[in-house]
Amino acid sequence: MARPGLRKVHRYSDEFKATAVQLSSLPEVLIQDVADALDIHPFMLSRWRKEYREGKIVATKTVQLDGGTAAELNRLKQLAREHALLQQEHALLKKAIRFSSERRKRSSRSSTASGERTPCR
Repeated sequence: MARPGLRKVHRYSDEFKATAVQLSSLPEVLIQDVADALDIHPFMLSRWRKEYREGKIVATKTVQLDGGTAAELNRLKQLAREHALLQQEHALLKKAIRFSSERRKRSSRSSTASGERTPCR
């Protein structure tokens, strides 16, 4: 049984690190997106980029994207932005519906209470 606080340490090959660095160096590609796609922390990728610049990590092959793949990456980023915007709009609409329904309940209670009064004779 593992002791609390200890985590498994992943060992990545230099080839994996170099590929990750090259992917993050592509134009219009964010470090955060590459880190999320590879399931690593962005700080780790930044450290690998520094080591790559210093020559501690050497790539044996280069990563190149054709026009279709680059266009697809741009389209995916656009869809991710649109999705985030739609999620925010959805959450706002849910709050507005909840607010209006609670307001309607309160106003209907007060109108029924005033409607049940009997006139004094």
